[in-house]
Amino acid sequence: MFESFVIFGGCGFIGSHMQRLLREKYPDAKVYVADLLADGSELSQKVDVREPIEMQGKFGKNTLVFNFAAIHRTPGHPDHAYFETNIRGAENVCNFARKHGIENIVFTSSIAPYGAAEELKTEETLPTPNTPYGISKLVAEKIHREWAAENENHRLSIVRPGIVFGTGENGNMTRLYKGLKSHKFAYAGRRDTIKACIYVKDLVRVMLEMAEKSLVEPQIDKVQLYNCCYYPSFTIEQIANAMLKAVGMKRHIPYIPKTPMMAAATVCGMLGGLGLGICPARVKKLMVSTNIEAKKLARDYPLKFTLEEAFADWWNDCNQKCLE
Repeated sequence: MFESFVIFGGCGFIGSHMQRLLREKYPDAKVYVADLLADGSELSQKVDVREPIEMQGKFGKNTLVFNFAAIHRTPGHPDHAYFETNIRGAENVCNFARKHGIENIVFTSSIAPYGAAEELKTEETLPTPNTPYGISKLVAEKIHREWAAENENHRLSIVRPGIVFGTGENGNMTRLYKGLKSHKFAYAGRRDTIKACIYVKDLVRVMLEMAEKSLVEPQIDKVQLYNCCYYPSFTIEQIANAMLKAVGMKRHIPYIPKTPMMAAATVCGMLGGLGLGICPARVKKLMVSTNIEAKKLARDYPLKFTLEEAFADWWNDCNQKCLE
């Protein structure tokens, strides 16, 4: 099995959870964190994936690389930043693997390559990205696939997660909780918007299991691709109700039609988002489904947490305070 691990983007939200999982499951292995925010020690090395990667350590065919390094929040960055980090980073991570004879990579892509549309997307759906982030992630997938094709021993796992939530997220689900608690959340234009999502503990477990399985089961495709979210995906109403139940909160959630909702978002954006990141672009995203099918994942790597269990586990992990 694996003797060492390298986590590019290891100081981030998903990377931090992967660190904990690896140290629990592989206590004798070296877990190298490569990140701009690393502390500079042997196991936590400062790395900018936009530049050729030089790291100190013992790496080889028994090393597993996780590539989580990315610019991802959208909207929020200039277009060139997504391409510079996500595409150049993919090239440099793959070159690092080539240099050290590493044979197994897990790459975290996104559902963004599918593009924004209401139609159901499976792993067989033709990607039609319509944002710089989605385009950069699709190109990065291709770069990793090229690496995988170079050697019959190379194994690649690509995951396309929906919204990832859990301790340290500070993103969509955190904003949802804060909006519910402060009575500032409303259904924007519709209640049935589908929002594919996955709990971070399930995601990191699944990614590690994919890499492990590729070593011991030769019939596994050398390139694995999975949509990573609940199957079937939940609507925003189901998500909000599950969160309320998990944290013991009772709220009536109002419904605001699209036109007044966008007008209110424009005003809130001019006032700095009222501390909730409210702006027209984010509200518009709330009204577009991420209708992703993860039937394949449910068959091969079933999730351990239901949606309500995931919210409750997150709530308990942080002593009911991390979402405040």
